Amino acid sequence: MSLLVVGLSHRSAPVSVLERASLSADAKVKLLHDTLAAEPAAEATVLATCNRIELYADVDKFHAGVAELSTLLAQHSGVALEELTPYLYVHYEDRAVHHLFSVACGLDSMVVGEGQILGQIKDALALGQELHTAGRLINDLFQQALRVGKRAHSETGIDRAGQSLVTFGLEQLAGHAVPVGQWAAGKRALVIGAGSMSSLAAATLARVGVAEIVVANRTAERAERLAEILVASGTGVAARAVTMGAVTDELTRVDVVVSCTGATGLVLTGDDVARAVEGDPTLPFQAGPEGRDPAAGPADGSAGAGRDLATGTGDGLRAAAGGQGAQALAVADAEVVARLVAAAEAGRRIADAGAARTIAPAPAATEPDGCPLGLDAPAGDGRSALTGVDATSLELHGTWADQGEAAAQRQPRRTVRSSVDAAAVRLALLDLAMPRDIDAAVHRIPGVRLVDIESLAEASADAPMAADVDAVRTIVADEVAAFGAAQRAAHITPTVVALRAMAAEVVAMEVARLDGRVPDLDERQRAEVTQTVRRVVDKLLHAPTVRVKQLASEPGGAGYAEALRELFDLDPQTVESVSRADAADPKNDDDPGRAS
Repeated sequence: MSLLVVGLSHRSAPVSVLERASLSADAKVKLLHDTLAAEPAAEATVLATCNRIELYADVDKFHAGVAELSTLLAQHSGVALEELTPYLYVHYEDRAVHHLFSVACGLDSMVVGEGQILGQIKDALALGQELHTAGRLINDLFQQALRVGKRAHSETGIDRAGQSLVTFGLEQLAGHAVPVGQWAAGKRALVIGAGSMSSLAAATLARVGVAEIVVANRTAERAERLAEILVASGTGVAARAVTMGAVTDELTRVDVVVSCTGATGLVLTGDDVARAVEGDPTLPFQAGPEGRDPAAGPADGSAGAGRDLATGTGDGLRAAAGGQGAQALAVADAEVVARLVAAAEAGRRIADAGAARTIAPAPAATEPDGCPLGLDAPAGDGRSALTGVDATSLELHGTWADQGEAAAQRQPRRTVRSSVDAAAVRLALLDLAMPRDIDAAVHRIPGVRLVDIESLAEASADAPMAADVDAVRTIVADEVAAFGAAQRAAHITPTVVALRAMAAEVVAMEVARLDGRVPDLDERQRAEVTQTVRRVVDKLLHAPTVRVKQLASEPGGAGYAEALRELFDLDPQTVESVSRADAADPKNDDDPGRAS
């Protein structure tokens, strides 16, 4: 066995790299075809999830295999090899088996013990089988990984060590002060996508008690099918399907959004979310120095551009540039305003020029020295503090605010990417997609709470490890040893079969020779002589072949097959033909359905 794994995961790479390195369905197919076309690989499959991309292959050369698989991952992921290399990990032979078994048991998951990975491992095996890139080793390995994962979940309490990614995400949205069921009761939810993860999210939402679920998907039929399943689930949830074009309208009606699509770009932008919560009366009131809500705009009725500017929405900035709201930036020169508008339309984060950053400033311990312009006002005064600032100062303040945010991001963050109190949340967003579906900047919008893959990773990093994890590790260690022994024993089996075939041929030749020399033997005598010779040969070969199988199953026992071939002068082509016949015999393969 020369199993090699090259990959990256949430443990080795930042979310930004995982997003860029994600593989589409077509990319997986091309990657596997190119892997088999490469010289070092004989068989392969790819395990690609939102948290990991791993290429498994049976190679005949370690160093050449690592180089080739790394290059192929870079080519098909679109991330340059020199940029990807620092985040790649490599496992070989028994360590590769140990890694996959640990993954199957949920030990390597973002949320320890989650069981969704078993379905993803099954999909990876099915893809290799469909493309005929999975041979005997990959089939045996992934079939056994599925069994080990199921054994871990049935024999231990690993499920208690963590929850599924969906459940964990909803818990983070709800906060620690209230159970998920109580938080979700009566809420309206929008699920974007109708794939396996989105379907799981919809089912989970129905189970925890939301009143209504709206399903949006690029393929309308799949959305309608999922909605029908939810209605028929017996949970009492109301469900309906909408087109992707209706998503922005639905945002204004729902309380919770869960998104997990295969889109390569953003599904929900900052502007989409800001417009959905704009003007909502449940948003927290933040009074300015004159006792008014600064979002209401100037007392002279010059529109509401102040609020839009603070939330960084493109519409607000355009109003500030061309409408009555321009009075809020009366002293800012036209060039700066035009640049702000262009940035807003492009969806870039500098669109608010620091205004949104002052709504929820970074903790004092993580901020740099005070704003050089004296604009670092309290959260309640942040918006009005920017009114009437000249262009140069506005940009300088934005730079200072960026530095403060960067300093805050370097500190350990906990749970969700929002400081909004759970009671004041107008729209709760759960982004389970990789690459992300929802603009990460929406956590700065008042009344919005965002949980994404990155924040889930941070929240789960400090989760307590259940005692059952040790039991699962023991199971994994035992299963790795058993799998390795079985593979090494199987490796010598063709040589033993070839040896016995050669012995049977010798017996047949000698019996034929005896017939020529003693033609008067009757059938009974000839049969007795033949059986006697066969028993002698079998007894002579029994002890050596049993012992060589035992020795070959131990670590470092791969050389015994070669020694046996050399000692008995076995034809390598005969051994190879036995190997091919053994691999092709369906009786020697496990039923794929048993692992499903």
